[in-house]
Amino acid sequence: MERGKISAFQMGLLMYAAILATAILIVPSLTMERAGRDMWLSPVWGLFLGLALILTTHRLHALNPGQTLIAIGERVLGRLLGKLFGFLFFFTYLHDLGFVAREYSEFVVGSFLPRTPAIFVVSCMIAVCAYAVRGGLEVIARCAQLFIPFFVFILLLFITLLIPDFNPEHMFPMLENGIKPSIKGSLVLQSWFADFFILSFLFPFVADRPKSLRWGLLSLLAVTGTMVVTNIAVLLLFGDITVGFTYPLMIATRYIALADFIEHLEAFLMAIWLLGMFVKICVYYYLLVYIAAEWLGLSDYRLIVPPIGLLVTVFSVWVTPNLQVMAHFFATSGAIYLWVVKGALPMLLLGVALVRQKAGG
Repeated sequence: MERGKISAFQMGLLMYAAILATAILIVPSLTMERAGRDMWLSPVWGLFLGLALILTTHRLHALNPGQTLIAIGERVLGRLLGKLFGFLFFFTYLHDLGFVAREYSEFVVGSFLPRTPAIFVVSCMIAVCAYAVRGGLEVIARCAQLFIPFFVFILLLFITLLIPDFNPEHMFPMLENGIKPSIKGSLVLQSWFADFFILSFLFPFVADRPKSLRWGLLSLLAVTGTMVVTNIAVLLLFGDITVGFTYPLMIATRYIALADFIEHLEAFLMAIWLLGMFVKICVYYYLLVYIAAEWLGLSDYRLIVPPIGLLVTVFSVWVTPNLQVMAHFFATSGAIYLWVVKGALPMLLLGVALVRQKAGG
């Protein structure tokens, strides 16, 4: 169904955007709630889940070259169990994309457009993303290659401008209660690091396949490094009161004041965040459409892009009553639920594939 090809570098950019676009806004407060002053260390522990998923998906792809996880599931588990396996992933990503779209609308409406209906904000973004998804994976990858450098540059620029307001005392004492709090904080991040499972759908379309594992690992390091730097910046600025903010980084940009001229830069943060969210929603949307088309045995996934977009719009309203409930879900049962589906099931599938290979099946 997909004739386009992407480079391993573009694959790494897609993964970077697909994880960080939402993480930079709400992760600092979620990790602060559980890890306290050691929140900066939590992404380092979360890195290990991402590493396990990258190695798992790469090994699955090596055993079944050119096939996505849905096709591998039917091949390894049989047609009936494979179909159930594929439907589970379809529903999970429909659920997950509903959360992403809802978070996007909550941030835009709550911070900038309070009198605009959330359903209108979601519909506009889904319509724009549908146009990119119909263009194929290569179009989405080129968008990421164009937008993500601006995203990274402006984010680092904001953090640099905040340095005069940093208070190093907010980090001390470090590891006052050992590493246990930071590990608890990393459990919240499992929902984001589990997204490296997406690589199982990108590996088959990478043109320079020998470099795919390297760029997958580099994207993991980039995601972890950005989370650590963002958490440190928020911690040095707000200290213990970080937990009281829903979007700490958004509040932090309001502290930037350079020569009484450069102030109120939250609109710039909104602009770069929109670029990252566009890429993230496109990746999730494309993945959802491709899973549905492959599960149904269609010859062209573009036919179902509009109805899937309508379904996602409805799910964004249904999936959660408000942002606070959604944040609580990701910090509790959601982390386990997404880890099981995106982490444990692919590992289990790899185990079955290796056993069958050893048995000659």
